[in-house]
Amino acid sequence: MVLSRRITALVRAEVVTHLAGTAPAAPVHTDDGQRYTPCAPGLTVEVLAGTTRHATSTVTRVRGQ
Repeated sequence: MVLSRRITALVRAEVVTHLAGTAPAAPVHTDDGQRYTPCAPGLTVEVLAGTTRHATSTVTRVRGQ
């Protein structure tokens, strides 16, 4: 299992810009009930892998197209 860490405000703003340019999608849920909104392909991010008590991944930035 890999846990994702909270993204920074800068990354959040970049993701919002990408999502604003895509068609809206209805929210869906994972098997365990976690809600998320899928987005169109094309969002490429850099991820930093690390570990605490569990494996973690942190999105560090959105890559340019």
